[in-house]
Amino acid sequence: MTEAGLNNPFVDAQGLDVPAEMASISKAVTGAYLSSGGNAFSTRTASQIVQQHFPPAPSTRGLESGPLFGVQFSQLPCSDLSSRFLSAGGASAFIGPKRSPLGLAADPGGLPLYKNGVVVGAIGVMGDGDYGFDPNILDVDNDAEEAIAFAGTQGFAAADAIRADRITVDGTTLRFSDITTANIGPLATNFAAINGSAGSLIAVRGYANAAIIAGTPYGTEASGIRAARAAEFANSDAFILTDGAGNPRFPIRAGTDGASVTQPLSAAEVRAILEEAFTVLTRARAQIRRPLDSRMQATISVVDTHGQVLGIVRSPDAPIFGTDVSLQKARTAMFFSNPNAGANLLAAGGGVAPFVQAMRTFLNDPQALTGNFAYGNRSVGNLARPYFPDGELGRPPGPLSRPIEDFNPFAVGLQVQLVAGNIIQHAQFVAGASATDTAQRCTSLPDAAAGQNRLQNGIQIFPGGVPIYRGGVLVGGIGVSGDGIDQDDMVAFLGLNNGGQRVGSVGNAAADRRADRVVVNVGNAQVRLRYVSCPFAPFLDTNTQNVCEGL
Repeated sequence: MTEAGLNNPFVDAQGLDVPAEMASISKAVTGAYLSSGGNAFSTRTASQIVQQHFPPAPSTRGLESGPLFGVQFSQLPCSDLSSRFLSAGGASAFIGPKRSPLGLAADPGGLPLYKNGVVVGAIGVMGDGDYGFDPNILDVDNDAEEAIAFAGTQGFAAADAIRADRITVDGTTLRFSDITTANIGPLATNFAAINGSAGSLIAVRGYANAAIIAGTPYGTEASGIRAARAAEFANSDAFILTDGAGNPRFPIRAGTDGASVTQPLSAAEVRAILEEAFTVLTRARAQIRRPLDSRMQATISVVDTHGQVLGIVRSPDAPIFGTDVSLQKARTAMFFSNPNAGANLLAAGGGVAPFVQAMRTFLNDPQALTGNFAYGNRSVGNLARPYFPDGELGRPPGPLSRPIEDFNPFAVGLQVQLVAGNIIQHAQFVAGASATDTAQRCTSLPDAAAGQNRLQNGIQIFPGGVPIYRGGVLVGGIGVSGDGIDQDDMVAFLGLNNGGQRVGSVGNAAADRRADRVVVNVGNAQVRLRYVSCPFAPFLDTNTQNVCEGL
């Protein structure tokens, strides 16, 4: 990564010289982690769903942003959830979901790999030095990186029926690959014959030794994700993260924030929220999964007001990316609803502080970010788009975004400013320019308590998270990520409601405190923020409609 990135207060990865090994790993992680047994997504798919208009093309300007706008800043190298490869021993540290050098990639050249209908990994290729995205889906690209990756999937390719180009979102068919078998010539099958002459294996600091190794079967203890035992989680077919030695990494527990909250979440309350949200999940219809009318698959996370994980549970075939993202969502909803949010951001470095005044000016509310309103992830996303309202040309940027003339998917505003220093430090470590890797903690926010940072894996700015309240007091957050953003919203919001009713002590924010009561004056219009948006008829076992209405 070029030195220019170090002194720029608003960091932008677009146009920087990204080392090929970092970019190729990021592409491979993207292809593997966005995919599942019911959907095969590529980095070309990612490019389509993270841009400021969906679908991205010159003729579609004026449409809303991609449904996973912001997901590129997940799986960050600083994430406290993602495990790390340690080349000199410490193999257990490599258990469970992995980090990515640059987050998720939007540059074509990353494709998932399958065996017997099960996603088992991915291939990522980087060679042209241009780590970018595809701004126009109306043409067909002849991309050499994607062609090489496509060749590598032969014998391990995703079934046609589950590829992204068989899945629609809001009436738009997604993209999988612009390369077909007709674009590639005869394939060499003997790598040993060319290894060392046409190319060779290399070590990548912090990621791999120069060796080919076998994969670890998903669902086994060694993979770090396995079926939950009855004592760990009551719902059938629940999966949890483990340490590889039989112990849950994130067992259900009580809140750790007694110094900030008079009555923190109890373990029984956390269990009720997770179990009821998981029950909603098992009944919900997936949006981005084949065959149609498949049940939703997702990950659910609960945190306290210090950002500490109080429990994580996932369904069997939930995409891996949703593990880190669900935690980002839980922390984001909690953080922006927190009385300390403004003060924490003002104390952070890296160009973060100006976003506080931008938010207060934009909302005409000098008390914004002091806990006066409860923000869902959808609310935060409204304020983090380069147009407000989302997608409408000629409108101003949201206060957490960059202006459209200074915007691209690698430079979105507050989301990247919070973690830019971590990404640059990590890039220097991988390249050998620094002996020190980024800490396993994102953002330079001050600690909520010793060793506890409210945003230790960054923020997320697409829907699927809400804050948790005890009466009028914030006590935590819940985040959900998996098969569709409206479904994620519903599982978080309705699951918290049902869990709260079960224990009778916690629940969603009172209606008059939610961010959808905030009205913003934008020129000749008044625009209300959104809190959550639940699907109209979401369940597989009933035709009940408007399931979130009145809650």
